[in-house]
Amino acid sequence: MDKGQSIGTPMATQPKLDADLSGNPVEQTDYHSKIGSLMYLTSSRLDIVQAVCFCAIYQSRPTEKHLKEVKRIFRYLRGTINMGLWYPKGSSFELTAFSDADHAECIDSRKSTYRGIQFLGDNLVTGCQRSRIALQSSAEAEYLQVVPKSCG
Repeated sequence: MDKGQSIGTPMATQPKLDADLSGNPVEQTDYHSKIGSLMYLTSSRLDIVQAVCFCAIYQSRPTEKHLKEVKRIFRYLRGTINMGLWYPKGSSFELTAFSDADHAECIDSRKSTYRGIQFLGDNLVTGCQRSRIALQSSAEAEYLQVVPKSCG
């Protein structure tokens, strides 16, 4: 891992990450190892969940472009080493949830991404999920996001 300078965001906003079929492939085992380490960190570093999920999608054929984004996450973590979850004594245990869906967000598969965040008192707990099918509309994506949370 290079000793580059820390960075302010875990993922670049442009250009969006895609399959990069013409890119130079990188060592899969090394890429898997880095993604595995980042997945472990997502349990306490909720600010990197989305970026790690996007990078994990391309584990079957990672390229230099994907590895560059993974290294960006590590650089972000270097600059935010003191961040994490904090549950002070006497904090509330009231659970509040919010959810959203992004129709056809994945450039390669046109699959939707569901996002949900939950607060336990003032503290954030979250999860992210990607649809297994390409949905027909944003209304369908929103419906599928809300129904399991309200019926389960």
